[in-house]
Amino acid sequence: MSWKHVLLSSAAALTLVVMLSACSRKPETLDQMIDRGLKVASAQALDMAKQLENQPAAFPRTVDGDTLQTSDYTWWCSGFFPGELWYLYEATGKETFRHYAEIYTKRVAPAQFMTNTHDVGFMIYNSFGNAYRITKDTSYCSAIINAANSLSTRYNVKAGVFKSWDSNSKWQYPVIIDNMMNLELLCEAYKINGDQDLYAKALSHASTTLVYQFRPTFSCYHVIDYDTITGRPRAFDTAQGYSRESAWARGQSWALYGFTMMYRESGKEDYLTAARNVAFFLMNHPRMPQDKVPYWDYDAPDIPNAKRDASSAAIMASALIELSQVNNMFPVENDGYLKFAEAQLRSLSSPQYLAKKGENHHFTLMHSVGSLPGKSEVDVPLSYADYYYVEALLRLKKVLKEQPSK
Repeated sequence: MSWKHVLLSSAAALTLVVMLSACSRKPETLDQMIDRGLKVASAQALDMAKQLENQPAAFPRTVDGDTLQTSDYTWWCSGFFPGELWYLYEATGKETFRHYAEIYTKRVAPAQFMTNTHDVGFMIYNSFGNAYRITKDTSYCSAIINAANSLSTRYNVKAGVFKSWDSNSKWQYPVIIDNMMNLELLCEAYKINGDQDLYAKALSHASTTLVYQFRPTFSCYHVIDYDTITGRPRAFDTAQGYSRESAWARGQSWALYGFTMMYRESGKEDYLTAARNVAFFLMNHPRMPQDKVPYWDYDAPDIPNAKRDASSAAIMASALIELSQVNNMFPVENDGYLKFAEAQLRSLSSPQYLAKKGENHHFTLMHSVGSLPGKSEVDVPLSYADYYYVEALLRLKKVLKEQPSK
């Protein structure tokens, strides 16, 4: 036998061994995927917490070029990192995470008195709300109540909704779909102190949004500008989507999450119907990519080359998991919601989106989009993508734990 035949035989044998090894390797279970994702998130978040520990006003925001961008407590995302740390403390039981969660939660405390933003819910509920839920320490309650009262100052009785941004030359009383997320703060404050007014305002905002913000397809507008005299919409618009009539991906995820949450808090069937309709629109969208991580806008003109938004996928997955658990009226749908969310989390936990330890400036997920029209935070890591990714993993872990063994 010639040396060439020996080499060919050896190569063929090696190929066979590799193929047999690959065939014998079992696919990663959901439990294994969850544990791996949480392990990466834990390592990244802990490194981030240590890196910014001596910058007493700093929160991680994103990456610009090769530089970590931070914010102070006034940025709408300031509550996400402390909230993520609380989730990781809940997941691991490690006091190190509680230590840093407490440090970063204290940093965001001044936001409880902010009346110039609708995002005080993101800021305070995700930090103080999670702290109270996990520790049962009532010292966190005053910030939740103060923040709810601050948010309440932005409510217009005639329109029945909370104002998003302060008035400008373009809009009189703008309300964005993102506002649905801040209603959880009001619901939590109501459960703490029984303030019916806060709860009634949350219901009013959700019900008004349901009437006006959605198209017949159950995609939603990003912005509605209300007339403060008549209380009716005067214009429909977008700030972060491709166009007024497009389906901005994160906005659709906010809608799904917000109405699922409000159904959990109220039991109002209309909210469940809205959540189910949004889920149907998204899960069956012809431009939903195969890996189920949305393009930044479902109507972006450069699909399939449009930027992906991991944050939209993380928010959507978390919402679908909760929807699968609270949808007690149409249980036949719940397995589909869960399976879709599982597929999204498998994609987000793949090398395409999940960072390696020590990389990505200590953020967990890659490839999110903040505002492409504004040329801000495009194809970068974002703090809220990490927050909802960890939340979704923990929600799925809880579901799997409660499922009867087969």
